[in-house]
Amino acid sequence: MRTATRHSRLSAALAAAVIAVAGCGPTAPSQAQTPGPSAAVVSPSTSPSAAPSAVPTVSLAPAPSAPPTTPPSASGNPAVATRVVVPDLGIDLAVTKSPPASVYPYCNVAMYLGPPLGQPGQARATYLFAHARVGMFYPIYDLTMLERTPGKMVGMLVDVYTSDAMLHVYRITRVLPHQLTLDAAIAAGHDELWLQTSEGPHGTPGKTQVVAEPVSTAPTDAAAAHPRVHVVRCGA
Repeated sequence: MRTATRHSRLSAALAAAVIAVAGCGPTAPSQAQTPGPSAAVVSPSTSPSAAPSAVPTVSLAPAPSAPPTTPPSASGNPAVATRVVVPDLGIDLAVTKSPPASVYPYCNVAMYLGPPLGQPGQARATYLFAHARVGMFYPIYDLTMLERTPGKMVGMLVDVYTSDAMLHVYRITRVLPHQLTLDAAIAAGHDELWLQTSEGPHGTPGKTQVVAEPVSTAPTDAAAAHPRVHVVRCGA
């Protein structure tokens, strides 16, 4: 009971930090740096203000694999995600640590959440989120909420680079629209990747979560694993 309560509190605390933006449409690339509508993941005790329209959850049974382990970096600190690429969606973003809950999530990058969520190669889920804007995670929003074809993402590969110059490749197995908590990601007991973006304007309940399972891990070019990070401080 104490463990369940602790996870519930952690989920609520992390949820407060995950406020991703739903884009206004695939307009000029400069729109990716302008403020847009937002929607927050809410804890189980929060009542949505409106029921989301139906988008089916889709999944693919993952192939069993032994979870790799991420070695510490040269500095002695655990390696962290530095770049996320979804080739089939045209997504290629630098990754940085999520700002404090009091700070609006950054534009122009994806962000990762800290413990109890993990990093690639660890025996827990890595959770990356980004605004649903052009140049960020807009393609996920487009396929899920506009085209109503989230299943197109199932089977796509996701490359996650880490600070120790490793490339972790994942395959998308599930797309979960209208999610309100981080509970399932926190409960993951093996290496797993979760991507998140928003579903509508400010106050829209629910997020789209994309789940991917590990395929391979291998060394990579250090430059590829350390892209230039240009954080844009956008508003709600």
